[in-house]
Amino acid sequence: MRNRTGEHAFSIEMKSKDFLRHVSISDNAQDPVLLEGYLGGLIEIGLREGSMLEMRGVNGVLRIDLKEEELMSLLPNRGLEEAAQDE
Repeated sequence: MRNRTGEHAFSIEMKSKDFLRHVSISDNAQDPVLLEGYLGGLIEIGLREGSMLEMRGVNGVLRIDLKEEELMSLLPNRGLEEAAQDE
């Protein structure tokens, strides 16, 4: 995945198109793109190489280019957890 400066890349890999619920891609570049499907039961969630969040399900894998520090700063109540650890 090519990372454009300041942006996060993603990939979705499905075992079969049967697990896709809806795909919408317009001819107009300004229209939104929608991908919906079913990862199925989650098998594993983890960080790969410290910069790739990977959610692995029975039916497919969702990968997002996201560093651990960014993920932790975006999680709700993260500030409270860090404050408690500092005490």
